[in-house]
Amino acid sequence: MDSISLATFIQLLVTGISHGCLYGLVALGFVLIYKATEMVNFAQGDIMMLGAFIAFTLASGLGFAYIPVVILTILFMAAFGIALESAVIRPMIGEPPFAVLMLTIGLGFVLRAVAGMIWGHDEKEFDTPYSIDPLLIGEVSLDYEQLVVVGVTILLCLGLWTFLRFTKFGVAIQAASQNQLAAAYVGIPVRRVVAITWALATAIAGVAALLVAPLQLIYPGIGFVVGIKAFVAAIVGGFGSLAGALIGGICIGLVEQFVGYMFEGAYGETSVYVLLLLMLFIRPQGLIATLQRKKV
Repeated sequence: MDSISLATFIQLLVTGISHGCLYGLVALGFVLIYKATEMVNFAQGDIMMLGAFIAFTLASGLGFAYIPVVILTILFMAAFGIALESAVIRPMIGEPPFAVLMLTIGLGFVLRAVAGMIWGHDEKEFDTPYSIDPLLIGEVSLDYEQLVVVGVTILLCLGLWTFLRFTKFGVAIQAASQNQLAAAYVGIPVRRVVAITWALATAIAGVAALLVAPLQLIYPGIGFVVGIKAFVAAIVGGFGSLAGALIGGICIGLVEQFVGYMFEGAYGETSVYVLLLLMLFIRPQGLIATLQRKKV
């Protein structure tokens, strides 16, 4: 392979970081739900897909402007998370983890099938106000969609960190994630905390949907593809670490882009799973190991 030019390197770097941010946002949903309930929600990527189709319907079908589409999509996804936790997840409390795992896998199949029935299986395009000509800096061409992904991810992560660190409900979520029984003994409404955690995770999936829709064509299987890579990102970063989920996502995005460029697109997808295997062999606890002993 010829030596890579600086312009190509920067473009691959930005593309990898932007895609990695998307994986990281979906991985945040995995980690939030796991920390609150010790459940792994394998439908997280398909929930993101649902958000993308909701945004598409509001914009293209109902003619809403972009800002109302953003607000309504996030609110719908938060409400969907609360309803999902109340109607489907809560009755499974006390069941074996394998049963819950199979439930979320089945939920993903259902969401993909429902999306196919409602919106069809054809790929759909979602335009935004920033879907315009790329930003040119010398020889470097940067898509505004990618820059928005990176910027929104940074703001969202800062907002989430502030919420969990400095608000009473955020502290309650952290307490419940450490020990639900002890949290209930000191008066924390654990059921409400779990419901809000699901709402938060699905709302973040809605944000990811709004960011991924301008970058890729929307189809029912997009959530499965992104969800698998997000799950890999959560493992690479350290399953249980919010910061690790984002770092893992960026690592996945960069490896995917640079390996794909080096081998002319042949092994970009495969490299993600090779990285997962290497991480499981070398450092199975992830880059940031926070599956630590719980405080009691």
